[in-house]
Amino acid sequence: MMRTKKMQKALLIALLCGLVVVFLTPIFFVLMNSFKGKLYISDNPFAWPTGDMYVGLENYIEGIDKTGFFSAFGWTTFITVFSVLAIVLFTSMTAWYITRVKTKTSEILYYAFVFSMVVPFQMIMFTMSKLADMLKLNNPLGMVVLYLGFGAGLSVFMFCGFVKGIPYEIEEAAMIDGCNPLVTFFNVVFPILKPTVITVAILNAMWIWNDYLLPYLVIGVSTPYKTIPVAVQYLMGSYGAKDYGSLMALLVLSIIPIIVFYLTCQKYIIEGVVAGAVKG
Repeated sequence: MMRTKKMQKALLIALLCGLVVVFLTPIFFVLMNSFKGKLYISDNPFAWPTGDMYVGLENYIEGIDKTGFFSAFGWTTFITVFSVLAIVLFTSMTAWYITRVKTKTSEILYYAFVFSMVVPFQMIMFTMSKLADMLKLNNPLGMVVLYLGFGAGLSVFMFCGFVKGIPYEIEEAAMIDGCNPLVTFFNVVFPILKPTVITVAILNAMWIWNDYLLPYLVIGVSTPYKTIPVAVQYLMGSYGAKDYGSLMALLVLSIIPIIVFYLTCQKYIIEGVVAGAVKG
């Protein structure tokens, strides 16, 4: 029996190592090709950048200069940070209200948030972009509002699951001590929500940082508010022209911050997802 368990464990480890290699291989080739000359990337995409193929940081410098990468990086950071803050704050308060206030309205509100999770973005993207133009939301602050709307469904669902597991007696004790609902939420409930808060923040940050379609539809490419995915797409050019060297370099630069953020916080993801899914 022990030998069988050891074999199963070894096979599982081997399988997971194989998956790690499969998932990391594309990133490795992007990093490797970011140091090659443009022509060599197409002709020898799997060759190590040596000799004439190696161009150092030339692709990085050229890509940053062509796309205004630092400006795009700043706007992407602004939109991501404030969108995540808005999602965490407003959806946690909404979930607490829905869970604690048992009325027909709160029940309908909960199912409305759940339903929004299953509606494909493609069904509403054209009407949404038209409405965003009418309401003057085609700017970074407007993007924060839009991302709050699109991220609310899953976030409210996860927070509701976690709040159900918080003993109501804790909140009653706070109210007996003279706390109003806002003080009770921020001083008592919100600290307990930490695992789900971090999970919601990570999932939404990764989605917003890498999102291309929504900024492209709402902000477009001819404004100074371009995000990183939109700026990188600029290197694809028209009529089949593609600057692969600069493209690979900017892809490397764009994934570094979100990978660092993910590795820093990833231990909370499973904890928060499980807590939000099974509690209550």
